[in-house]
Amino acid sequence: MKLNYILLILLTFTVSPAISTAPEGCGSASTDPCINKAKALPLKIIAIVAIFATSLIGVTTPLFSRSIPFLRSDGNIFMIIKCFSSGIILGTGFMHVLPESFEMLSSECLSDDPWHKFPFAAFVAMLSGLITLAIDAIATSLYTGKTTVEPAPEEYGTDHEKSSHMMIGHSHDVSHDASSDAQLLRYRVIALVLELGILFHSVVIGISLGATNDACSIKGIILAFCFHHIFEGMGLGGCILQTDFSTMNKFLMAFLFALTTPFGIFLGIALSSIYKDNSPTALITVGLLNACSAGMLIYMALVDLLATEFMGSMLQGSVKLQIKCFLAALLGCAGMSVLALWA
Repeated sequence: MKLNYILLILLTFTVSPAISTAPEGCGSASTDPCINKAKALPLKIIAIVAIFATSLIGVTTPLFSRSIPFLRSDGNIFMIIKCFSSGIILGTGFMHVLPESFEMLSSECLSDDPWHKFPFAAFVAMLSGLITLAIDAIATSLYTGKTTVEPAPEEYGTDHEKSSHMMIGHSHDVSHDASSDAQLLRYRVIALVLELGILFHSVVIGISLGATNDACSIKGIILAFCFHHIFEGMGLGGCILQTDFSTMNKFLMAFLFALTTPFGIFLGIALSSIYKDNSPTALITVGLLNACSAGMLIYMALVDLLATEFMGSMLQGSVKLQIKCFLAALLGCAGMSVLALWA
């Protein structure tokens, strides 16, 4: 019995839409007067434009920070802003994405067996965090291995003693360069994995917004998403800035972030005729995707963003700056917690 249950868990993603039956009434049309497709469509078009614009502003602001003296990437203010943005990402994972997954996968429209007998949302989020760790570590190892500097073969002869001081100085340079290269590659891995986690979630929430026809709640959702994407974009933009990618690649990553949620909304609009929020297929698919995204975002926010900064030399050298950055991260989490009241 236990073996069968384990196999069921492992096969969740591939068979989930097929192993749940819906109680009568689930997936059917709603009688709510707020459900009005004609009124909702113009609001969705506004959402596409507004979210794209605010996302682009948020993610590109750090990329121009080098031209603004008080926002330079090695300054205290920029560090505080980064910690605030990291708090936004952490709050998104804990207060928005993960609760939505729990709510969907515990819906009354899903059968008791297995959805109400096992915490699939927590299980998938846990696996997602561990898999993100594995991807993070393996990618860093592979990139670092490619740039490992092999020690120069020792030269013997009459000039060996004569050049020893030059070799010592050279070894320090090589060590410093290798360390800098490893750190740069680490920044690149963090930025790419973080963008992957954010894009994953952005598509899901875009589809959900595009598929809903609840004209009463869309306005509030748009405002919440715009606020959310500005600061989430700033967190991602700060990571992109540290990668030292080419200008074209940086703005390509920024544009991809800004475009993903609008693309999801457009896709949701196209699917709105067949997509039902409370259908078993939609609940299971979106619920599992949200859990997966939550695990990635929580891991990235805690490990690759906040822990990296707080254990780095800049914050370790100043307790006062640590306190400011902690309060900034706490403020970011608090902001997303407040937004959870509406979206």
